[in-house]
Amino acid sequence: MHRISRRSVSSVLRNGGTQYRNAAAPIGCADGLSYELAGQSDIKTRWYSVLNIGGFNTMRSSNSMNLRSDLFLGSRYESTAAASDSSCPPPEKYEYQAEVSRLMDLIVNSLYSNKEVFLREIISNASDALDKLRFLSVTEPELLKDAVDLDIRIQADKDNGIITITDSGIGMTRQELVDCLGTIAQSGTAKFLKALKESKDAGADSNLIGQFGVGFYSAFLVSDRVVVSTKSPKSDKQYVWEGEANSSSYTVREETDPEKRLPRGTCLTLYLKRDDKNFAHPERIQKLVKNYSQFVSFPIYTWQEKGFTKEVEVDEDPADVKKDEQDEKAEKKKKTKTVVEKYWDWELTNETQPIWLRNPKDVSTEEYNEFYKKTFNEYLEPLASSHFTTEGEVEFRSILYVPSVSPTGKDDIVNPKTKNIRLYVKRVFISDDFDGELFPRYLSFVKGVVDSNDLPLNVSREILQESRIVRIMRKRLVRKAFDMILGISMSENRDDYEKFWEDFGKHLKLGCIEDRENHKRIAPLLRFFSSQSDQEMISLDEYVENMKPDQKDIFYIAADSVTSAKNAPFLERLLEKDLEVLFLVDPIDEVAIQNLKSYKEKNFVDISKEDLDLGDKNEEKEKEMKQEFGQTCDWIKKRLGDKVANVQISYRLSTSPCVLVSGRFGWSANMERLMKAQTVGDTSSLEFMRGRRVFEINPQHPIIKTLNAACKSNADDEEALRAIDLLYDTALISSGFTPENPAQLGGKIYEMMGMAYQTSG
Repeated sequence: MHRISRRSVSSVLRNGGTQYRNAAAPIGCADGLSYELAGQSDIKTRWYSVLNIGGFNTMRSSNSMNLRSDLFLGSRYESTAAASDSSCPPPEKYEYQAEVSRLMDLIVNSLYSNKEVFLREIISNASDALDKLRFLSVTEPELLKDAVDLDIRIQADKDNGIITITDSGIGMTRQELVDCLGTIAQSGTAKFLKALKESKDAGADSNLIGQFGVGFYSAFLVSDRVVVSTKSPKSDKQYVWEGEANSSSYTVREETDPEKRLPRGTCLTLYLKRDDKNFAHPERIQKLVKNYSQFVSFPIYTWQEKGFTKEVEVDEDPADVKKDEQDEKAEKKKKTKTVVEKYWDWELTNETQPIWLRNPKDVSTEEYNEFYKKTFNEYLEPLASSHFTTEGEVEFRSILYVPSVSPTGKDDIVNPKTKNIRLYVKRVFISDDFDGELFPRYLSFVKGVVDSNDLPLNVSREILQESRIVRIMRKRLVRKAFDMILGISMSENRDDYEKFWEDFGKHLKLGCIEDRENHKRIAPLLRFFSSQSDQEMISLDEYVENMKPDQKDIFYIAADSVTSAKNAPFLERLLEKDLEVLFLVDPIDEVAIQNLKSYKEKNFVDISKEDLDLGDKNEEKEKEMKQEFGQTCDWIKKRLGDKVANVQISYRLSTSPCVLVSGRFGWSANMERLMKAQTVGDTSSLEFMRGRRVFEINPQHPIIKTLNAACKSNADDEEALRAIDLLYDTALISSGFTPENPAQLGGKIYEMMGMAYQTSG
């Protein structure tokens, strides 16, 4: 077997063309494996060369091949590496490229869903500029040498569609202008905060708002062209930045016009789009400032038209002058009229201070009420308020209110979206349009403000993102709301809570269904009528206090009114035993109690369902009754057929002959009535849920005793069988169910009345 020299292999790789280059590629790609095996000289492995020159076969045994000096290592390794580079090239690194005009369009039109937030973003930037100047002036007092007040001024030209926003803040140098406005998503505020933290002065940054570096570009939501003129106290020159929408470039120049010179700060001039010129109305600007930036810590002035009244002389009519001349004796008096003289001047727009930043001890009840009326456009004072600060993992300040009346109607509890909670981040209004992020919908009637410095917002600062912080925040807000409502319930003035319950009781019942975690907080706030208090509602705590020593459960019955509940046959034995029964007369009550399940380890029990245990069972007596009336029960069941699931002896009746009870896990008569009334009710589920009904008979009643005798003497007696049918129909109505054939029931009653008259005649 011939040996291939190093020079021959190199020559083949160099001149062998594509065929040999491709053939050598696997060796290069697997060179790591070659090194490993080459070091294992004691393993007898057969190596195969993929180089076939002519008909020459290069296969040979590894123990007869000098690996260190031949094909795989040494200069052969260099050739293999060359082949490897051609087939498995190293990755190349590229920078992302972006079409700037397209990127600007995405930033402007995708981040912000509401155009009017442009003013909020620009005012926030101006506030940050003023805050930076205030902070830096502590160590560099010369920055305030121009003695200009720290404020923000907004002027609107509705005729030309131009808005000018001017601040007396820190301004920008030429390089800062290029860095901050020319670099998308670079936040000057974030950069400033980083510098503060590095200098260990982070405690002074709480008022700074910006964080993403895209707020400035929101100006292009409404503008075709934006001009920024800025003067930094660190520079003697003033520079002008100018950019247009849908453009990939901007210009920066030095300001040479002495009339446009600024003592310090920044002036933004927005040239509005044709469709957005309505934003240039002074009234619109004032409204936006009050809505979004009412609580910015610097004064904001808007250019407003004002007027005052004055008396002016009126030119007399020539006919009147002639008449006066004829009457010489008449005293001449100059005629005047009242006119309104209009002028333009600056008006302070954000005069209201955020009272939630003050110590609660320093805020009076009148101030809380006034803030509530002004913020939420209410004319009545709230029932209660709660001002608190939460510290720890999540820090925020809040003031919550319970309205004195339901603003949207007592029955409107389905829509979770309300405008009742106003969210602020560093005193800048973010949103009041929430879908259950801060409060569950059953507490949607609670009004208030929430202000935090570090909420997880999206870049547009319009959407509160779901996170653990938000969940913790929601939990604490809900807890404070319940504390506030509990305070109303414990008030000496009982009328306050009665008023609250009348307006918002259904909301809390909805909470029993939707918020299992807060059952312990909701339950003490519930109120119901009862068999011992049918004029005044009682709490569950009062019910538990009135329970008998041997009473284990809380009894209730659901009906359409207190009168129906009071006269239901299910209550007969309970009233005899002086056991209190709650009356659930609201459509939502039964579902709410079923979800609540228990209160203070006392289970809720529906007295209209089977297997009712009143705690007085006598097994021997029950056995005797079953022996006495067992045959009668079977006879009645045979007559009624599938109308009932079972016929059994009742221990809840005292004066009624019979009653129709629901199955333990089925719908009650009240629930069946409600489900039938649903517009989109499912008839198939209705049939399934009402399938099990139990017919209970009172063995002490004369009618049942008569039927028992008839069963034993003549089970086929037609009169007795008709009596069973009539008993069932009567029990159906008295138990709260709806008869399937009212006309047939009426015929039976008329027939019985006719027979009675014939007998008496």
